[in-house]
Amino acid sequence: MFATPAYAQAAGAAPGGQDMLIQFLPLIALVVLFYFLMIRPQQRRMKQHQALLAAIKRGDTVVLSSGVIGKVVRVEDKDVGLEIATGVTVKVRKAMIAEVSARGEPAAANDSKK
Repeated sequence: MFATPAYAQAAGAAPGGQDMLIQFLPLIALVVLFYFLMIRPQQRRMKQHQALLAAIKRGDTVVLSSGVIGKVVRVEDKDVGLEIATGVTVKVRKAMIAEVSARGEPAAANDSKK
C-alpha cells in the first residue's frame, strides 16, 4: 500500500533540464501572450498618437482629453494655442490632444432632415 523508501527517494530526485523547461513553459507562454495582447497594441497606439500630434497644423479642429473642442491657432514644440471661443485662446500641452479633425472635413449634422 505505501511506497518503499527506495521508490520515494527516486521520485524526489532533482529535476533535469528538460523537466525544468516543462515547468517554466506555461510561464513563458503567459509572458508571450501578455506581450501580444497588451504591450504590442499599446505601443502601436502610442506611435499613432505621436504621429497625430506631429501632424497638427494651424486651422485644425482638435478635441482635448477633457472634451474641450477648439481650433488650433498656434503650434509650438510641446504646446498648442487653442481658440475655444471667439477671442478666447488657451495654451494646451500637445499630449492632452485626443483627436484631430482636419480643416477640410465637414461637420456632422445633429439631425437628419429629408
